[in-house]
Amino acid sequence: MLAVSDDGCGMSKEVLDHLFEPFFTTKEVGKGTGLGLATVHGIVKQNDGFINIYSEPYKGSTFKIYLPRFIGEARELKGESTVEVPKGNGETVLLVEDEAVILNVGKEMLEGLGYTVLTAGTPEEALRHAKAHVAEIDLLITDVIMPEMNGLDLANLISDIKPRLRCLFVSGYTADLIAHHGMLNEDVCFLQKPFSIRGLASKVRESLEQK
Repeated sequence: MLAVSDDGCGMSKEVLDHLFEPFFTTKEVGKGTGLGLATVHGIVKQNDGFINIYSEPYKGSTFKIYLPRFIGEARELKGESTVEVPKGNGETVLLVEDEAVILNVGKEMLEGLGYTVLTAGTPEEALRHAKAHVAEIDLLITDVIMPEMNGLDLANLISDIKPRLRCLFVSGYTADLIAHHGMLNEDVCFLQKPFSIRGLASKVRESLEQK
């Protein structure tokens, strides 16, 4: 059992009844996606666990996560794969991410893999790059959930500027959760955070080689 408590504003019964519904949030527009607790709930359920919540207005909240104990023999960890990491050939990637740390790390990874990288911290900045470098951009890599607009809407706008642009969507939420609520099509290239450089390299090549 993992317990997390706070002494914050607490929650009413009405809020508790909807707490794990995807896209349900009590925060103002632009401050919350309503996907955080839905994702936690999904992970716990997938692992045969459950969550118990105790909360009252103005008295804080306590979340208790129960997971089944694993019983089995320890297994030796496998070493790193010797399969070569696919590299780039100087293609230009437009990377869009509203978290500065992830944006900088992603840029370093992509440049290390042999790509030319344009970075944007907002969809508006990404659109400016798309207009200024329309002939150069080979791939758009964008976060799905961003304050100004979601990644799919951004990709559609940039596709108006550069038709048939290849796209790779990235999110900390699962592809199933996002697709279920119409934010992504099931056939798009998708990479879940956190990702390794090997995972990023493979998905970028897959996206660039899509017909």
